[in-house]
Amino acid sequence: MTTERLEFKTEVKQLLDLMIHSLYSHKEVFLRELISNASDAIDRARYESLTNTDILENDKGWRIKIIADKNRGTLTVSDNGIGMDHDEIVEALGTIARSGTKEFLAVLSNKEVKDNPELIGQFGVGFYSSFMVADRITVLSRKAGRKDKQAVRWESTGDGTFTVEDVEKEAKGTDVTLHLVDDEKQYLDQWEIEGIVKKYSDFIEHPIVMDVERQVDSELKKGEKVKVSEEKTLNSMKALWLKDKSELTNDEYDEFYKHMTHDFTPPAKVIHYRAEGTSEFTALLYIPARAPINILYKDYKVGPTLYVKRVQIMDHCEDLIPQYLRFVRGLVDSSDLPLNVSREILQHNRQIEIMKTNITKKVLDTLADMKKESYEDYLKFYGEFGRILKEGIHFDYLKKETIADLLVFPSTKTGQEKFTTLSEYVQGMKEGQEAIYYITGTSLDETLKSPYLEVFREKEYEVLVLLDEIDDFILSNFEYQGKKMKSITRGDVSLDKSEKDEKEKAQKKYGKFIDLMKDILKDEVKDVRLSGRLTDTICCLVADEGDLDPQMEKLLKSMGQEVPPMKRILEINPAHPLFASMSAIFDKDKKSTVLEDYVRLLYDQALVVEGSKPKDPGLFSKLIAKLMLENTAARQAE
Repeated sequence: MTTERLEFKTEVKQLLDLMIHSLYSHKEVFLRELISNASDAIDRARYESLTNTDILENDKGWRIKIIADKNRGTLTVSDNGIGMDHDEIVEALGTIARSGTKEFLAVLSNKEVKDNPELIGQFGVGFYSSFMVADRITVLSRKAGRKDKQAVRWESTGDGTFTVEDVEKEAKGTDVTLHLVDDEKQYLDQWEIEGIVKKYSDFIEHPIVMDVERQVDSELKKGEKVKVSEEKTLNSMKALWLKDKSELTNDEYDEFYKHMTHDFTPPAKVIHYRAEGTSEFTALLYIPARAPINILYKDYKVGPTLYVKRVQIMDHCEDLIPQYLRFVRGLVDSSDLPLNVSREILQHNRQIEIMKTNITKKVLDTLADMKKESYEDYLKFYGEFGRILKEGIHFDYLKKETIADLLVFPSTKTGQEKFTTLSEYVQGMKEGQEAIYYITGTSLDETLKSPYLEVFREKEYEVLVLLDEIDDFILSNFEYQGKKMKSITRGDVSLDKSEKDEKEKAQKKYGKFIDLMKDILKDEVKDVRLSGRLTDTICCLVADEGDLDPQMEKLLKSMGQEVPPMKRILEINPAHPLFASMSAIFDKDKKSTVLEDYVRLLYDQALVVEGSKPKDPGLFSKLIAKLMLENTAARQAE
């Protein structure tokens, strides 16, 4: 029998360091995590046994047993679930194979989240929380369905290494034994264990048992008491979702939510209903109050837990809910699906599609009610999940207007504190206004000061402010109640006919000078034209119709995607005195060398206005200094 000594991966070492140094004050969550892992192992074994009866090994029933040994100072959580072989135990307990691991560790290191025990469970590394209370952990596991008794023992003291050796084990499943440190021996007390199970794991559907001692009347000596040991089930195993809503309290809903999600913050909304008709199922769904830290990672698990007649079929059934509602948690229990349904069959199952349509409508209706009845709570929800919800406009054609009615935006009329909706915007549109105008940005304060808004403010046209990086991609081609959405930083802007006439007159007056500007900047811009959107600022850069919004271009580049170079259009404010002065220089001397410096300065100014760097910061600085020097000399000469 050989023993291997292996090293944890770097991320696990960092995690262990955080755990061992008591990252959390709620140390009791370690037991919740071990019980949860044991329950998952049983669920998997039970599901696989539907098609492979060897998994059962003539077992009498699924169960999780807790064994507290005060003499040895050990606490063991034992299950008769699927178990692990050598390679699986090394992979499961020696590695964190997840995207976002570095970000997760950074969050854990943040003192502000020190007392948030749900972070461990949300990221799926709950096993390691046991090192908060134990200085050595031994895991003994045998894969279910084996013909022999071969098993594997994993052990670590949390020092950055672990050992693995082949052993024998009579029964299938996994035993996790914690060798508790002296200061944590209270977790061997019966009342402590019962309290933790009741608090965190009461809804586990498999019995959680423990041998307990109690005093009974002696059968041999009348009047005397003797101690006897008997097995006690610690959890209620209530199928909460099958009970009527009238029988349940908010506390019961909240506790079940915590059990399912490891999120200790009560949910923002509970959706519990039974669907009858072409498809019969019960759904218990939750809209969280805040987003889990890993919701934007690629390996975030989407979809409610799927049960068929109370048998858990899979942890996350992504076919039951659209991606833009991936923040919804909970479970669905179907009466119609077969128990041996596979993931492949689900993808083409009409019942699943009916259930998905029903669930989607129910969630969207609930959000609409929430927006109407409790606007402050809705704004909190929207702050957490609005970015995800609006993806539905792009991906769900049939429900895009329903989803659009759930969106809220700051605007040039609402300012910093309030929000408006698309419906309210349309109701307040100017007579003859054909489009819903918007501007993208990253900061509300900065965006509201943008020069692109000048003519819209002057003429009192409301402009929505879109601050999520995906907004332009999702909304640029969207129509709401027959009104197209239009970016004010893209394409030409003409808000009334008189403005068009003025622009045409200016074009005749300054046409030759504009041609010179086009020639000077031919390598930098697609075109130079007079602006209909500026009233105070001298110039700005705009994208052509159909081109990428600058914010979207920056996002794609930050993601490492290649973006073909796109020249933008330089717009000039014909009413600005500086432009008139430059044009006067051109009229006197069409070959004036100073004009080229001025034109390039204008282009760099336009880059700064949109939040970009000048093409040549050094040259930009020199030209500004040169102008300042000339202006100073002129003033001294007066």
